[in-house]
Amino acid sequence: MQPVAPPQSTILLCTLNAKYIHAAFGLRYLKANMGSLDKCTNIHEFTIHDDPLQMLEWILQANPRIVGFGIYIWNVDQTTKLISLLKTTRPDITIIIGGPEVSHEWQGQPIVDLADHLITGEGEVTLPRLCNKILNSDKDTATTKKIWFGELPTVKDLKLPYHLYTDHDVQSRIMYVEASRGCPFKCQFCLSSLDKKVRNFDLEALFTAFDDLIDRGAKQFKFVDRTFNLKLKTSISILEYFLDKLTIVPDLFLHFEMVPDRFPVELRDYVARFPKGQIQFEIGIQTFNPEVAGRIQRRQNYAALEDNLQFLHTTGVHLHTDLIIGLPGEDMASFARGFDYLLSLGAQEIQVGILKRLNGAPIAVHTNEWKHVYSPMPPYEILETSVLSFDELARLRRFARYWNIIGNSGRFVHFLDLIKNQPSPFYAFLSLSDWLFSTTGRTHKISYNNMLEYLRRYWETQHGDNILTQLVADYQRSTGKKHTPHFLQEYSTVSISKGKGKRSLTSRQSRHHH
Repeated sequence: MQPVAPPQSTILLCTLNAKYIHAAFGLRYLKANMGSLDKCTNIHEFTIHDDPLQMLEWILQANPRIVGFGIYIWNVDQTTKLISLLKTTRPDITIIIGGPEVSHEWQGQPIVDLADHLITGEGEVTLPRLCNKILNSDKDTATTKKIWFGELPTVKDLKLPYHLYTDHDVQSRIMYVEASRGCPFKCQFCLSSLDKKVRNFDLEALFTAFDDLIDRGAKQFKFVDRTFNLKLKTSISILEYFLDKLTIVPDLFLHFEMVPDRFPVELRDYVARFPKGQIQFEIGIQTFNPEVAGRIQRRQNYAALEDNLQFLHTTGVHLHTDLIIGLPGEDMASFARGFDYLLSLGAQEIQVGILKRLNGAPIAVHTNEWKHVYSPMPPYEILETSVLSFDELARLRRFARYWNIIGNSGRFVHFLDLIKNQPSPFYAFLSLSDWLFSTTGRTHKISYNNMLEYLRRYWETQHGDNILTQLVADYQRSTGKKHTPHFLQEYSTVSISKGKGKRSLTSRQSRHHH
């Protein structure tokens, strides 16, 4: 529910988050670096599910002269509608937009046409400069120049934004932090491949800010750095800092993105000292096909990758791994081999993503050779390639959705053991995916109890085996209840109580680790 009376703001910085639980990191960085305009600048976060007219009403009540919007792949359509309403009702308000969705290939984008100004790239230096020009009526530059190329800030000179996380944010929302910006790798599907270099923040200043967050009750730190383990000394310093904090925050939870084939012994020693489940590594593997990996300029040492994953599996680190469907030249058989191999390495989660043609991403160079056809609408997913037909990609999209529900949720571990024991877990699950869609006609809004019943029916009709013991075990493990649900009572009396997960873990991670 929005406040009845928003604070009056000369400058209002907004974005539409995908979910309320996500706190907008970029807005806080912008406000922290507004300089002399800080006191007349406020931030406000909506969600993509909010009503456009109610968002409009809230903004107009704040009576701003300038409204800035952060534009991302998930909110561009909804924000376009909101800006259209703003321009219709209050054309005198200056609209500034920025963000990854409009920083490249902006020509012809409806939202860019609607806005008064676009700042590309990072905005901490350029936004306050532009706002000052607008407020000082410098018409020669501010009102005629539409595209502003964001000046790259020196990160050690930036004012950190962590004090702008409220106590409510600390207690109730996902808070993002960063120790570096940029990525040294050139993976063509990713906008980070356009970065010039990696820039590291001052760790002493960063740890002082983290001290304040911890004093206010923060327990989860989600690092957005593209390459946490790129610089060994920095990685060890961060892990040492949080190891020292375990006496204060025993249920600490840390999330990092890591390079999978770079994990030296010194770093292993520090990671192994954390209790089970308190570190999550997001590991972007994307493909196990060396030819495909080379084609998209993602060269990685697969032997080192396998060794590192096997080691991490023994430590109790939660492994969230990524594979991408639709990369140039990768057919279904190749993807299946990679999926089965990764599953055998013990990752708790395999995020199966569909290739997207992000604005500005170099993956576009393969469009003609591999006959890539992408959706023209966000999130610009691949629809077909020369080696994956439209129908095959439709099946794989459903596979990805069902795998997230069943494979990644941690609620069907005993059932998944049946899948893993098949000659090819990928094709076994693809068969289940086809059956689920033909039976239900949907890939979402299936209740847990109904899914258990669907799995029972599928396995009995397709494999001829009674698996109710496994399903009851999953039900009791997931819910913490010791009884057998009514729709399974006549079949099993298994009683498995649920272990208690640490409070700082998300429910999904907790289910994987108890």
